[in-house]
Amino acid sequence: MARDGVFDPAEMGMIGSAFFIAYAVGKLLSGLLADRVNVRMFMVVGLAASGAVNLLLGFTTAFWAFLVFWCLNGCFQSFGAPSSVVTLSRWFHDGERGTFYGFWSASHNLGEAMTFVGTAMIVAAFGWTWGFRAAGIACLAMSVILWILLPDRPRTYGLREVCPPASHPAFSMTRRQLSVLRNGAVWIIAGASACFYVTRYAVNSWGIFFLEVEKGYSTAEASALVSLNAVAGILGTLTSGLISDHLFQGRRNVPALLFGILYAIATAQFVLGPADPLLDGASMCVFGVALGVLLVYLGGLIAVDLCSKEVSGTALGVVGIASYVGAAVQDVISGWLVESTHVNGTVTYDFHAAGMLWIGAAIASFLLPALLWNKTANAH
Repeated sequence: MARDGVFDPAEMGMIGSAFFIAYAVGKLLSGLLADRVNVRMFMVVGLAASGAVNLLLGFTTAFWAFLVFWCLNGCFQSFGAPSSVVTLSRWFHDGERGTFYGFWSASHNLGEAMTFVGTAMIVAAFGWTWGFRAAGIACLAMSVILWILLPDRPRTYGLREVCPPASHPAFSMTRRQLSVLRNGAVWIIAGASACFYVTRYAVNSWGIFFLEVEKGYSTAEASALVSLNAVAGILGTLTSGLISDHLFQGRRNVPALLFGILYAIATAQFVLGPADPLLDGASMCVFGVALGVLLVYLGGLIAVDLCSKEVSGTALGVVGIASYVGAAVQDVISGWLVESTHVNGTVTYDFHAAGMLWIGAAIASFLLPALLWNKTANAH
């Protein structure tokens, strides 16, 4: 789009930041709604609306129209995660929820991989407009499949509830949702997830540039190294629930601490280690596996465990808004911290301060949950 002169880099940056903000706010509001509505209808409407907006984006070149549509896309996409978590909470009990939650969380990595490859092929063949149109068609097709296959709560079908409804549903639901917003433990996990997202998106957004500037890799070499963490992340998400459910009897605090330490060590090796393809590749693999596991635990599962299962969507919404605010703020702060100097007409960059931010955030992401060690363990 930049090459075709549709938007300049500053405009694209504004559009990207607007999406993060819209998605963050939408995730909290969607979490509050998902606890109360028919999740089947809610998710279908969100996906279909996202598909329709993507189709419109494929026919839009006006900046402000594109910005508005991209914000709407973020809002509608935020319907998906709370609907999924509410469904998982209502159909699976504590002893097995982590396993299925981990399988579901793998969709993040699988979706990214399919999007990077599929969209690139479509855009290369048919132009940028079809990148949006194809995504819109895919979303509309999947919304039909969800309408046919996705179930609502068990009681809708006359089945026994995993968590029985309260005697006064409306009053109880409001009270329980407010209790989540007042729950300090949930906000601590939200803060830990925000720190985790700072490092996650720092590596995704700045990692290739960092390797080029600080370690002298070519763009192709740096891209290949950073992409390893996305592939390894699939293994982490798929096994995260199995690890906590079967090795730690449903407790998330122990594996969250262990993989959090690995996450921080891998980040430190990536930032401070020498330029060595084997070491950098290994650090990205460890980083990716740990990221995949923590995406499940810090990204929602621990918060869901700490709350009534009737308000799991609210818990995920609180964690979601904190996470994506962290992601959005990270990009701005990292940009400020990456110092540039001009020497004989050549621009040089210094990533030292930004790298310390990334490492510090990774450390905070496992120290904060440790404050809830006993509380987290007692949740099971």
